[in-house]
Amino acid sequence: MAIAETIDAALSQRSGYWAGVASRLRRDPVTMICLAVLALLILSAIFAPFLGLQDPYKGSMIARLKPIGTPGHPLGTDEQGRDMLARLIYGGRLTLFIGLMPVVLAFFVGSILGIVAGYAGGMVNTVIMRTVDVFFAFPSVLLAIAISGALGAGIVNSLVSLTIVFIPPLTRVAEAVTSGVRSLDYIDAARASGASALTVIRVHVIGNVLSPIFVYATSLTSVCMILAAGLSFLGIGVRPPEPEWGLMLNTLRSAIYVNPWLSALPGLMIFITSLCLNLVSDGVRSAMNVHD
Repeated sequence: MAIAETIDAALSQRSGYWAGVASRLRRDPVTMICLAVLALLILSAIFAPFLGLQDPYKGSMIARLKPIGTPGHPLGTDEQGRDMLARLIYGGRLTLFIGLMPVVLAFFVGSILGIVAGYAGGMVNTVIMRTVDVFFAFPSVLLAIAISGALGAGIVNSLVSLTIVFIPPLTRVAEAVTSGVRSLDYIDAARASGASALTVIRVHVIGNVLSPIFVYATSLTSVCMILAAGLSFLGIGVRPPEPEWGLMLNTLRSAIYVNPWLSALPGLMIFITSLCLNLVSDGVRSAMNVHD
């Protein structure tokens, strides 16, 4: 009975912690506004086929570079006469997907590598962390460009290159927090009870290290989205004629002197999305890093 009561109390305390995090987030107006903006962007991208938009791939040489407010084209048309509103909403699909998925993949891979390195220590730690240090010798932007350039343009190659870029920093954070947890008393008690290393990691380590790793991962989402747009802007990311905000910035460069407001729309979308991601990341960090 005592053991069951202890487990129930621990679960209640943990659920109370997450309830407190959610409550603090709800009381943060900036975070809630940014979450609403991101939710609107994500939902509009997901349900784009049901919004009655024009074909984002269909152009017209007669309707090239129509200004904002043109009847039938509220945000104008691009350099090939394609509707900008449809291109921006459909472009959000690729931009958000390529901007978020590498962080998700790197979160899982980096967490596994970092937790194993931090808990095992010794030679295992040395091999994993020295391999990770090799990638830290290159700036993330140059590393992403180099990998994408070697693999070639394309959505899959962009995902691969960006995932490789973000695995090292997440691995280092995971290793640091795991090394701090490894020497705590309850870990020593679990080892003394005869629990295997896998059991100790699964039951006692993961739950205590995932929060700081997750908070750090959220701070990388905006960076990843900007890098993904940058790869497309340079021509080594998404291929034409796919609608993607970075690629749209590249193709609209020639129209900047003819219709500058139109050319700025993809950049404005990148700015708003990355700003909201950064502010949400700060809000989540503040809500989770509360000390009694």
